[in-house]
Amino acid sequence: MIDEKLQELGITLPTPPKPAGSYIPVVISNKVAYVSGQIPMEDGKVLFQGKVTDENLEEARKAAKLCAINILAQLKRELGSLDNIIKIIKLSGFVNSGPDFSQHPKVINAASDLFYEIFGESGKHSRIAVGVSSLPLNSMTEIDAIVEIK
Repeated sequence: MIDEKLQELGITLPTPPKPAGSYIPVVISNKVAYVSGQIPMEDGKVLFQGKVTDENLEEARKAAKLCAINILAQLKRELGSLDNIIKIIKLSGFVNSGPDFSQHPKVINAASDLFYEIFGESGKHSRIAVGVSSLPLNSMTEIDAIVEIK
């Protein structure tokens, strides 16, 4: 069912990125999956790099959407099927930006909106969207997730 929705939206899940550090991508405990921070990576390359500004806001939104897609790719690898997701509980979104940038919610909304498009009411979640002075591999965004599973 979720795979059909992804196809309808024109989304193909990539091979999940490998960890860039000493951690595992998904930890499951008591029917909750904790997905480590995902950056806008595809085929081993960070597609969206640098500081987010008002001028490149749309590019940053694409970066956030790719982070969400990578979250789904990690979950599918771990769970076998995205139909095993009951609810997106929480996202934590980080935006690589300077002190004058204040549109962090607009950037991370791209990920939040995608989860709602895919999962409907079960995709609505709590969230934080913050600006940070840098992110791994100079990525524009990084997002982690907490997800209830079957």
